[in-house]
Amino acid sequence: MVAPLKPGDQYSLACSGGFTTDVTQAMYDLFACGGGPVFGFGDETTPLANLDYWGSDFSGNAGILGASGTYYPSIFGPNAYFNSQFHSLYAWRSVGNANYHAMQVNLRKRMSHGVQFDFNYTYSKSIDISSDAERIGAWSGLGGQVINSWAPNSLRAVSDYDITHQFNTNWIFEMPFGRGRWIGRNSHGAAEAIIGGWQLSGLARWTTGFPVSISNGATWPTNWQLGGDATQIGPAHPHTTLRPDGTVNLFPTDLPVTDIGLGPFRHDLPGESGNRNTIRGPGFAGLDLGLSKRWKMPFGESQNLLLRWEVFNVPNLKRFDVQTITTDISSSSFGAYSGMLTNPRVMQFALRYEF
Repeated sequence: MVAPLKPGDQYSLACSGGFTTDVTQAMYDLFACGGGPVFGFGDETTPLANLDYWGSDFSGNAGILGASGTYYPSIFGPNAYFNSQFHSLYAWRSVGNANYHAMQVNLRKRMSHGVQFDFNYTYSKSIDISSDAERIGAWSGLGGQVINSWAPNSLRAVSDYDITHQFNTNWIFEMPFGRGRWIGRNSHGAAEAIIGGWQLSGLARWTTGFPVSISNGATWPTNWQLGGDATQIGPAHPHTTLRPDGTVNLFPTDLPVTDIGLGPFRHDLPGESGNRNTIRGPGFAGLDLGLSKRWKMPFGESQNLLLRWEVFNVPNLKRFDVQTITTDISSSSFGAYSGMLTNPRVMQFALRYEF
C-alpha cells in the first residue's frame, strides 16, 4: 500500500510520534495506540477504510520525512499501493471450521457392599484452523487468529485444546470395620466408636499434553499484525527439563534456531505461515483423597458428627503448562515455562454436625 522509500527517507505513520523505516511496524503502531477509539474515530470501520483507500490516518502527519506537504500513498499516481496485503486489515469475524471425534468408555458401579466407583476413558482428536486453550492466550480464550486470510486452511491442525487420551476415575469405599461389617460385626460402645464409620474416597485424572505452536518471532510473512508460526524442519524432542540455571524448559538443551537448516525451526519465508501445534507438552496427572469418620450421636438416628481430612494433589506432582512457554524462536528464553497445570499439595480438615 505504501510507496517505496527514497534513500534516507523514513515513514511517520505512527501515533506515538517519530519515524520508522518499517511500514509494517508503522501500521501496527497506528492500531496499537491506546486510550480510546482508533485514530480518534468512534469505530474501526472508518480508519480501516482510510488506510485501505488512502494509506492515511488523516492525522495531518507527513507520510515521509523530508518530503514537502503530505506524502500519503494512494491507489493512483506515484504513491500507488505496491503491497496488496494491506487491503486485508485486522477485523473480527465469526468464521472458521473444526471437527471433533472421540471414543468414550465408561464403567460404573453403584453403591453396594460398601463400594462405589466411576471410570471413564476418552480417546479423541479435535482439528481446526484456529483456536485457543480457553484459560490462556492473547485473546483470553475468546477466539483464535487466522494468520493467512488467503489460505486459512494452511494452518489446519490439531486444536490448541486437543487432548488425545484422558482417564478419569472417582470412588467411595466404606471400610469393612464396625457393627454389621466384615470385621467387628458385633462391636459396640467404645470399640464401635473407634473402628466403625470410616470411609475413603478419591478422584484421579491423567491426560496427555496440550499441543503448542512455535512462534515465528518479530516477522510478518503473511500478516501485518501477527507473526505466524515458525517452520519446523527437523525433530525437536521436547522433554521438560530443569536447566542448570534453575529454569524449567520444554527442551533439554538449547535449540539452534537458524535460517540455514541447522536447527529444528526456522523463520518463515515471505508467503509462508509456518507449522501449527507441532509440539506436545507434558500432560496432567492428579490424585485427591479424602478420609472421613462418622459418629452416630445418641440424640437421634439422624444426628451424626463427621470428621473429614482431605488432601489435594496427594503425590505433590508438578506438571508445567506448555501453553505458557516462551514460543518465540528469536527469544533467549525460548522454551522456558511461566505457568503450571497443577497446584502444590494442599490439605484441609473439616468437622461437621449433621441433624
